[in-house]
Amino acid sequence: MIKITISTSDHAAVVRLEGRLAGQYVVEVRKSCEPFVAEDREVTIDVTGVSFVDRDGLALIRHLMGQGVHFANCSLFLAEQLKEVSS
Repeated sequence: MIKITISTSDHAAVVRLEGRLAGQYVVEVRKSCEPFVAEDREVTIDVTGVSFVDRDGLALIRHLMGQGVHFANCSLFLAEQLKEVSS
């Protein structure tokens, strides 16, 4: 399960995730982020509360990073997995 909390302003959006970024929940996170990316807002995803990321979740994070989405509060494991994307 994943909880998605969204805070917005005129030019930015912060998406806070809590739970597991896996399986069917990856699609829900994608649907939550796409409108803000399409509007060219500055998007930050706070993953402090994420306890697990599966292969599809990692692919989504990499995809969103490629679109300029920022990730905040990554665990050491997740940060290591994303090193090649952010360089």
